[in-house]
Amino acid sequence: MKWLGDGTVDRLQANMQVPDLSGTRYQAIRFLASGGMAEVWLAEDTVLQRNVALKVLDGNDSAELASRLLREAHILAALEHPGIVPVHDAGTLADGRVFYCMKYVQGLRLDDFLTRVPALTDRLHLLLRIAEPVAFAHSRGIIHRDLKPENVMVGPFGEVLVMDWGLGKVFNESSLESIGAQAVESCRETAHQANAPTTNHGSVLGTPGYMAPEQLHGEVTRTDQRTDVYGLGAILSFMTSDISRVGTRAPRPISAISAKAMYADPSQRYSSVEAFTADIAKYLADSPVSAYRESPFERMARLLNRHRTAVILIAVYLLMRLLFILFSRH
Repeated sequence: MKWLGDGTVDRLQANMQVPDLSGTRYQAIRFLASGGMAEVWLAEDTVLQRNVALKVLDGNDSAELASRLLREAHILAALEHPGIVPVHDAGTLADGRVFYCMKYVQGLRLDDFLTRVPALTDRLHLLLRIAEPVAFAHSRGIIHRDLKPENVMVGPFGEVLVMDWGLGKVFNESSLESIGAQAVESCRETAHQANAPTTNHGSVLGTPGYMAPEQLHGEVTRTDQRTDVYGLGAILSFMTSDISRVGTRAPRPISAISAKAMYADPSQRYSSVEAFTADIAKYLADSPVSAYRESPFERMARLLNRHRTAVILIAVYLLMRLLFILFSRH
């Protein structure tokens, strides 16, 4: 007898619990995925005749989780950016479950997509694009708090989207006026729920390995934009780990950038996403980075590499002059 794997069982169970979409404009097509508190379904918007994704609260009837899902929808609706999935609708289904409707994103998760991007420089450019929507959210007073490769999607045309803002938190209320009164009120109403170290499911808010120490230890007052800097640093470490496994070590400046972003003490990290990406941009431009102190030999090697064409031309010229002098004596 052939046993079914856990993933197959989960999919079968989910498909047996198709959400009741009666009274809405949506028709379920198929189950896509499940997370800690919700299921995601591919559905058809029968009015606009397009496919969309519905994120529906799972069978748990927790008011806390319902508030969290609605808060996520409000945050997404307020953060209009090409790197953040747009939300189209939100509400309550006939069976009482909270849902929201968003753009259906096709593509690959970052951890899967990286198999197509072997070059370090291409991966660093990709990371800069991941950081853009995070920096934008920070400018609107919101932090993500769950940055990891599984929450980044790369679309078929190279579009990069930061997904799953379910743990999003207000860290700067002075910036909230730009995101709309309803979103502000939703974020404030459920802030104490989002700040709790555990949920009704007993899971830590975040992902081990990508979660900053202050988040892991429940130090809510210390979570700010530097918490997301830690997550980006962990993603950078992940993006260079398989390069190291095949025998090519990540360059020391890149390792130093990742280490600085992931300091246990937030005050020792980059103060912002912009400061973090500035160092990566400097590395890509073959300039010194703030996180790494070069030795004189490394500085010389970098300068020679940066001005390689000029160095080769000068070397050829000097060689030709030397040969001319040698032959002119005979």
